[in-house]
Amino acid sequence: MNTILQDIIDYGPTLLGGLKISLALTGLSLLFGTVFALVFALGITSRNTAFRWASTFFVEVGRGAPALVLLQLMYYGLPNASITLTAFASATLALTWTAAAYMAEYIRGGLASVPASEIEGAQALGMSHADTLRFVIIPQGMRIALPALMGFAVLLFQATSLAYSVAVPELMSQAYSAGSSSFKYLNLFIIAGAIYAAISIPATWLSVGAEKHLAKHL
Repeated sequence: MNTILQDIIDYGPTLLGGLKISLALTGLSLLFGTVFALVFALGITSRNTAFRWASTFFVEVGRGAPALVLLQLMYYGLPNASITLTAFASATLALTWTAAAYMAEYIRGGLASVPASEIEGAQALGMSHADTLRFVIIPQGMRIALPALMGFAVLLFQATSLAYSVAVPELMSQAYSAGSSSFKYLNLFIIAGAIYAAISIPATWLSVGAEKHLAKHL
């Protein structure tokens, strides 16, 4: 026990530095992923064939290809096409694609769950399709999808550990690096796991609470 406490004191600042990068990676991937997810969710149900097929392609590839493969593709594959990205940018792009693909399905389900009576009411008031989408369908659909999106955000935070494979100095990478120099792999991975759990478990409880709260008002 004393050894672990000493390792927390010795390597805590380094691991917390990695945690900041993990959280930044999660935040950026969620931010960009939510925007693209909404676009893809609308595209999948669009009457425009090119828009619908393009959205379906990105969603299916993003859901079908493992996040680790997309990470390797962005970091090691794109340079062959004369596109070179930093490790952090590659990880952000790959995780954004994965996040957008999965969240598009959650958002599409939320949009489809908006009661038809409310859409008909908006149309009866003379609102255009664009205004109905903007002021009625999207706000309510996003609200319905929010608990699922929050749950996915937890999974995305845990998935940032994959960025270790492309040398992003996130939490997992820092734990491995510290372990390779001290050979205290067991303690350092236990500490890293505890940090992931300290973020993920309360966030999961929060998403469950949000789901129960919103269920009372739907």
